[in-house]
Amino acid sequence: MSKVNSRKLGRSGIEVSPMGLGCWAIGGPFWSGETPLGWGDVDDDESIRAIHAALDVGITLFDTANVYGAGHSEQVLGRAFAGIRSRVIIATKFNAVFDDTTRQVTGSDTSAAGIRAACEASLRRLNTDYIDLYQFHDNDYPAKEAEPVRETLEMLVKEGKIRAYGWSTDYPERLEVFAMGSKCAAVQLQLNVLDDNPAILSLCEKYDLAALNRGPLAMGL
Repeated sequence: MSKVNSRKLGRSGIEVSPMGLGCWAIGGPFWSGETPLGWGDVDDDESIRAIHAALDVGITLFDTANVYGAGHSEQVLGRAFAGIRSRVIIATKFNAVFDDTTRQVTGSDTSAAGIRAACEASLRRLNTDYIDLYQFHDNDYPAKEAEPVRETLEMLVKEGKIRAYGWSTDYPERLEVFAMGSKCAAVQLQLNVLDDNPAILSLCEKYDLAALNRGPLAMGL
């Protein structure tokens, strides 16, 4: 297996590869009403071969979300990591509520009960008893309402369900609310030659947070 340098996932101390594998596409199709949110048909066996190929070249960080493919991406990762869970770092996300039969997104839930239910469902699909990085999947959620979300995540860390948490957002005022939590470790942001985000990067420096780049190639542009 090829070796790559490792990095700390912010102040969590979790060791990750500098490059991760995004797992939105392997979830396949899902929708919000008539609007497609996913990708075309997928071959799960091919997806698993790609995941194992990434592992073979030293990638250990795999980023997904509960809503990708309405749970299907997490299920594929659960299959791919059977027997090798300790070798990988799993980052997943929460907020969307969906029907995994129709693959329709039906809403969102930021209540403590909703977050806990989403976490348990992700643990089942991923076939694991802990999530390394659990990320709030709502770029626009009001900063003034985010403290209860953060405190629920702090409790999940204490209970051993997750190791660290973060927010997928491009807004510094939102990130700063989460950064006040001791177990916040990362932010997922858009960053490429077309999109810069100096304010978020400055907060990462200030609070020792990892910056996970979700759009290094601007979706292929």
